[in-house]
Amino acid sequence: MRRLLLFAALLVLISASSLFAQRSSGKSQRLNRPKVGLVLGGGGAKGATHVGVLKVIEDVGVPIDYIAGTSIGSIVGGLYSVGYSVEQLDSLFRNEDWVDLFATGSVLNLLENMVGPNDSIDFDQLPIPFRCVAYDVKAHKEVVLRSGRLAQAMRASMAIPGAFKPVRVNGMLLVDGGMMNNLPVDVVRDMGADIVIAVDLQQKKHETRDFSLKESFGIGGLLDWLVSRPDWKKYNDNCADADIYINPNLDGYDAASFNKKDITRMLEIGTDAGNAFREDLERVKKRVLQGNRL
Repeated sequence: MRRLLLFAALLVLISASSLFAQRSSGKSQRLNRPKVGLVLGGGGAKGATHVGVLKVIEDVGVPIDYIAGTSIGSIVGGLYSVGYSVEQLDSLFRNEDWVDLFATGSVLNLLENMVGPNDSIDFDQLPIPFRCVAYDVKAHKEVVLRSGRLAQAMRASMAIPGAFKPVRVNGMLLVDGGMMNNLPVDVVRDMGADIVIAVDLQQKKHETRDFSLKESFGIGGLLDWLVSRPDWKKYNDNCADADIYINPNLDGYDAASFNKKDITRMLEIGTDAGNAFREDLERVKKRVLQGNRL
């Protein structure tokens, strides 16, 4: 089975190399048009919804030039950036035993089998340039991962405190990026995106308020941090800064809804949410082809 997985990963990398060559050959054309960034937010099992939205984006034909993701959004975005198709991502959510992967700590092994274990790369050199967000618990700051081991970066971005071990990268102790930036629209803007499509899995909305890092790490404070999302100002600003903001209705589902029935339904919800914005996506495609900004 491991040989089959490695062989499949090799095929994907070959396909990704071909896709990168195609993108490089069209670089001069891209410079003459607005560039589109895709942002995929965190949300555990609810990340299946991202795949449904991606199906519609592909069906409409909107080109994606940059991707930024947090937590499960970093996994979907990272795999898509190297060349995995929406069909393969759909199959991944439907067929993997995610509860077992998380319980045994085998997520990194899965990701390494899919994208390669040891290569240190510049994420700008992927077929679609990619960034993922983590949080350094030693320095108490957001970290945007833009190079290194891709599998390790995706794993760090989804290392929920209390559920998964932090990931050590270049002296930093990294955990889930949702602690500071669960919808990194600002990150994809910094990459050069003129037009941003953001898929937000968060259901509870919050008003901006002052937040103390010190109080957040008191008794029970870390769990409250994860539930309430402390950096509300950044989150609200990022929501407002997206040109197309897609927030699927996922009431009744949570980060642990990995059973097959829920996954199937959330894939459908994602497709429905994408279709609700089909006219907006068509408008983006038209303006990109015409070389006009929104």
